[in-house]
Amino acid sequence: MASWVDLAKDAESGIETIRAHFTGHAYDPHWHPQYLIGVTEQGHQQFHCRQQQVNSHQGHVFMLEPEELHDGNAPEAAGFTYQMLYFDPDWLHSRISGLYEKMPDKFEFSVAATLTQDARLATRVSQAFQAYHFQEFRLIKETSVDLLLSSLLNTNWVQVAEQATDARPLVARKIRDMLYDHIHDEIGLDALATEVGMDRFRMNRIFKAAYQIAPYQYLLQLRLSKARMMIAAGVPLADVASTFCFADQSHLGRWFRRCYGMTPATYQKSL
Repeated sequence: MASWVDLAKDAESGIETIRAHFTGHAYDPHWHPQYLIGVTEQGHQQFHCRQQQVNSHQGHVFMLEPEELHDGNAPEAAGFTYQMLYFDPDWLHSRISGLYEKMPDKFEFSVAATLTQDARLATRVSQAFQAYHFQEFRLIKETSVDLLLSSLLNTNWVQVAEQATDARPLVARKIRDMLYDHIHDEIGLDALATEVGMDRFRMNRIFKAAYQIAPYQYLLQLRLSKARMMIAAGVPLADVASTFCFADQSHLGRWFRRCYGMTPATYQKSL
């Protein structure tokens, strides 16, 4: 069976849903700005995350936090099929706050592990996916996602806790902030190293130890995640490419396909 992707996006909540089938190499390491929660529908789904290899099979539930680097691979010839929901962090925090009377003013939604086996939770994920992917009545959609979040928070797998201080070195966070500052313009390693006040080799080592990828890879992921939002909003692909320093639409397309397993045009037309 050939690889395929079926996408949808809920206009009100911003929840994006995807059902896809991949064979062989699915996509390169990348991250998303949203929380991801999905279930493997069939086959053997393999990915690397948190410096570990994760193997998900039928009925397994997986979840990733924003900016968690992961890839995708089908180790068996038949490939794998999965369902996934993408939750904006601000929307998710607001929704969780509405479910419980006593919540910290600032809290984080932390995932203890990327994979779990829980038949009831898998059912909740699929029900929420179906409701949003096929645009059920608003009451059905909201009920399904509340049941999913309640199920998540009633396990040891996901926890809500007071927001912790970022433990990564200050210099690594400073480099990251500079990458955000240069999302719309070109910058070389030497110039970035000069801004942070160290040589580029030491800068690369410090940043990679904190974020598991080199600065140029982080900037690429940042640009792709922002480009994906603009593409979803219907912005012409040539304009998206120029906004984020890609040489042309083809250059954007090559990186987009490597990281997301589809072309920008396919993504835009599917929503």
